[in-house]
Amino acid sequence: MKKKTKYFKVICLLFVCILACMITGCANHSTEEKPPAESGNSVESENEISADIETVEADWSEYFNGRNGTAVIYDPSNRRYTVYNQKLAETRSSPCSTFKIISSLIALENGIILPEDSTRTWSGERFWNEDWNKDIDFREAFRTSCVWYFRQVIDDIGKDRMQKELEKLQYGNCDISDWEGSLNTNNNNRALTGFWIESSLRISPKEQTEVMERIFGGNSDYSEETRNQLKQVILVPEQDRAALSIYGKTGMGKNNGVVVDAWFTGFAESTEGTIYFCVRLGETEELEVSSTVAKEIAIEIVSDYCIP
Repeated sequence: MKKKTKYFKVICLLFVCILACMITGCANHSTEEKPPAESGNSVESENEISADIETVEADWSEYFNGRNGTAVIYDPSNRRYTVYNQKLAETRSSPCSTFKIISSLIALENGIILPEDSTRTWSGERFWNEDWNKDIDFREAFRTSCVWYFRQVIDDIGKDRMQKELEKLQYGNCDISDWEGSLNTNNNNRALTGFWIESSLRISPKEQTEVMERIFGGNSDYSEETRNQLKQVILVPEQDRAALSIYGKTGMGKNNGVVVDAWFTGFAESTEGTIYFCVRLGETEELEVSSTVAKEIAIEIVSDYCIP
């Protein structure tokens, strides 16, 4: 009987030893170092890609003919910025009517503007631009840069949705705090003011090119239908030819009657690919500064860049 008890104790002891070894092995296995998560690697890769884009300074002074201004071309296929007057290219200012690209984009994507049924009723108030003094649809409102039309569109978009979209696009300072546009001392007519007109919202020319790429580039978050509808209204018709198509929007802002911001921003498609561009003119004494001049300069630079 004693022998059986002795054997039983030995067997129990062996069983306890084996069980202890198994537990120790599991503990060691669970504390082994694991490889970093894939998400961390993707962020690191994204940062490396951003750092890999080169910036080339260009002497485009002949196009500006003495005017204070800057030009930026972002060429994603060659991973390159070409910049004239880099300091001004990175200086933020009011986007003015170039922002109609953004308000149109958001409104089209969310069904606030339906191109085939987009006419809005004129209030009867007489505005300085005779083209605005009538009922007007989306295409004509964009062509004539009708402020009262887009003031209504932006109110329909609403503050929350607008803020979310600007943050997604990384649009300059994303500041829509002056929703009504009270900071704009050039105009106190609510129908003709807003955060995008010499007010709280600011963006640099370089950032303008980046936003254009986020909208129209290969990784766009917006539907193909929306982008095609928007392309139809921002196409520069006189520049639409087999080798090159230019798309863009002008914008102009004043301070006490003096033009301080004159823009033309957009993108161009050619057989070589797509580039994104922006030209901005600032206040210049004794020389004409306007959005029309900015557009002319941009078209010349882009045409020479795409078709040397």
